[in-house]
Amino acid sequence: MKIKRIFAAGMFLAISVPWLWGCGKQQSAEPIKVHVGVACYNQSDTFISELLACFREEVNELGAAATIRDGAGSQRVQNDQVKELIDAGCNVLCVNLVDRADPSEIIDLARENDIPIIFFNREPVAEDLKQWDKLYYVGADAKQSGVMQGELAADRIKSNSQADRNKDGKIQYVVLEGEPGHQDAIIRTENAVNTLRSNGIEMEKLSYGIANWNRAQAQNRMQQIIGKYQNQIELVLANNDDMALGAIDAYEKLNFTENALPIFFGIDGTDDGLKAIVDSKLAGTVYNDKEGQAEAMARLAVTIVQEGTEGQAGEEKYIYLPYEKVTSENVRNFMAPKKSESNTGS
Repeated sequence: MKIKRIFAAGMFLAISVPWLWGCGKQQSAEPIKVHVGVACYNQSDTFISELLACFREEVNELGAAATIRDGAGSQRVQNDQVKELIDAGCNVLCVNLVDRADPSEIIDLARENDIPIIFFNREPVAEDLKQWDKLYYVGADAKQSGVMQGELAADRIKSNSQADRNKDGKIQYVVLEGEPGHQDAIIRTENAVNTLRSNGIEMEKLSYGIANWNRAQAQNRMQQIIGKYQNQIELVLANNDDMALGAIDAYEKLNFTENALPIFFGIDGTDDGLKAIVDSKLAGTVYNDKEGQAEAMARLAVTIVQEGTEGQAGEEKYIYLPYEKVTSENVRNFMAPKKSESNTGS
């Protein structure tokens, strides 16, 4: 299973931190109990929900405890939840920021109480991560996901003579984006489109829609776009699987025939996204390694509580796990069951 290979080879580390996975300091007879306080931006986000399910498993296996709070899209609510988690005795925090540009109150709370923070999935601004030596980040490189989505789309277009349905030598496309101004959304879109063009695909952008990573919003936005462009759309690039699936839902609701459908691509490799590839609805996605990220977060949380951080990581505090391309040819390698497979071997 790929998860074990990643950890065995150390492929995902952007920093040199052998202390994370090694023995470190000699363990005492009774190690410090680890209680992780988790604050996420919105548990209705499918990828975040699946990542947190993996994280609970990892934490339990390591003998730690986790309390999870849902910010439901409000930074103010999340700030209050972090304070509650600290007051409840959590000795390490994992924070998936609502607003990646506004972590100062959370950082101040943690520093005042000497509670390390592992930010995850939504990367803080680099300057903010330098505010304190007990701040970390676990996630993936948004540029890589955009490049891979563009490569998947380019390969499909080149191998499918019917992709350019109107035979005008150009691919008419629509983009479904996450939050307005969100760094990952911007990076994913720019790199997907630029990669297509660098592969010799002539592109014509018809429209775009902001759907906040949400399937229902994507369906609504796509229906509006279809109302304007009808069967002119040949390609839909979505910043995540949920929005790609929402676009597919829109076409199904409007009863478009299969021959009139565009090609759809997502990012994340959620359970529903993978199933849509098996069902030949989604052409491909880019797998965001939730299992690997969950394991990295859990191990790091336990290590920094039980062994401390002094003199360990220096200035570099980022852990990035690689994305992987998923198509109908390899999709079943990414589908459940994963946990049993990841526990085989050494």
